[in-house]
Amino acid sequence: MIQATPRTLHLLDHYADGEDARHFSFRIDFPLAGDLAAIPGQFFMLALPGFGEAPFTYVSLPDKYGHFSALIRRMGALTAALFEQPNGAVLGYRGPFGKGWPLFFSAHRVLAVAGGCGLAPLAGVIQEATSHHLPLQLSVIYGARHAAAQVLGRERARWQQMLPFIETFDEAPAGRRQGSPLEHFDELFGATPPDALLCCGPEPLMLAAAEDCLQRGMPANKIWLSLERRMHCADGLCGHCYVGASYACQDGPTYRYDRYLQLLGGRSAPAAAQDYRFC
Repeated sequence: MIQATPRTLHLLDHYADGEDARHFSFRIDFPLAGDLAAIPGQFFMLALPGFGEAPFTYVSLPDKYGHFSALIRRMGALTAALFEQPNGAVLGYRGPFGKGWPLFFSAHRVLAVAGGCGLAPLAGVIQEATSHHLPLQLSVIYGARHAAAQVLGRERARWQQMLPFIETFDEAPAGRRQGSPLEHFDELFGATPPDALLCCGPEPLMLAAAEDCLQRGMPANKIWLSLERRMHCADGLCGHCYVGASYACQDGPTYRYDRYLQLLGGRSAPAAAQDYRFC
């Protein structure tokens, strides 16, 4: 069923959280059962009167009161206007949409690889693991251009106390790790690949991580990527978010890697997959 009319959304609070990024807290008026069934990795459409609407991922999922949070980066007219809204502003909401991360019941060792703002779609999975709701050993590798570009500062401070959490930088401060997140795979798992790999960030980084794990003997059906596309409508109507013959707003944004390759016509990941820059 198409959700054509946005529901009322209240802006509760927001604070700076990374370079040109803010952490927003919202409340949905009269949350529905579908809101409470949202899973990590899904997204919602936020509407701002006079500026249209745009898709954003959940950092924390809607609770029974309709409260949730999102990380939003200043990217255009809508986000610039959103950054100027006062607490209490009334916005519009549609969601949740898309396919989220898989639920793990048999995987014991999961590796999450994030780049730049790509940490946000993984936040729900990390929070579930640190809250002991998921029976797994989760390790995280997070890359950013430099320290000021890192996001989810408050969450990272907590996660680092609870699970293996490696941070790397293109331009590392003194005493911090520099280089690609891929350089640290061996530190976490050695020659044995994890049971599952979750990736979100610049697409070349995700493809490089996936291909690295394939070479270590990990099957493609144990690898998931969260793809960023121009999801203008979230209803599979506008045609802006194709991944092969698939709509990312309906069949993604989370894709299993073997499915992703199938949608590309069986082509493997680009040879220059490690040539990336973080957002």
